[in-house]
Amino acid sequence: MNSTTPPFPARIDLSGEGLVLRDWTETDLPAMPGLFDHPDIAYWTPMASPFDAAAARARLDRDRRLRSEGTAILLAITVDGRTPLGEVMLRRAPEGTELGYAIGPAHRGKGLAARAVRVMAAYAFEQLGVDQVILELEPENAASVAVATRTGFAPLDVELIRGVEKGRPYALQTWGLNRP
Repeated sequence: MNSTTPPFPARIDLSGEGLVLRDWTETDLPAMPGLFDHPDIAYWTPMASPFDAAAARARLDRDRRLRSEGTAILLAITVDGRTPLGEVMLRRAPEGTELGYAIGPAHRGKGLAARAVRVMAAYAFEQLGVDQVILELEPENAASVAVATRTGFAPLDVELIRGVEKGRPYALQTWGLNRP
């Protein structure tokens, strides 16, 4: 974070679209492996795999560090303000304000990712004053392409982001959504 970038609030609770997006807490640690220790999440995301109790602890610690640095916020996706069903992320990066998400396998097919992306994008536009938010996703990830399309994102005319994660090469396509 540079000196002109405002810090993130110490606590964030966002509501909308039938969701409550809230900070992860210590009491969420036992639920995290059930949400994130899944082959799809291991394949499509940089999350640790296997995602066990130690990975949950490391993720919560990393979340808190990134928040304090002003780099990223990771929020639990809930419908009741309590039970986490997945995660939505907002990251400040040189290429733009990026959103990301992961939904626990037992909670997919309910529109949670699309709704969380819309709530987090509104936060970025209204509270952070950004002009555009982006998603970086693999074109072969049909579920993420569907979320991007459903939420009004469109592919940007920029080069693919190529790399290797967990020994697997990837090419990410950047999708953008402009401030309404």
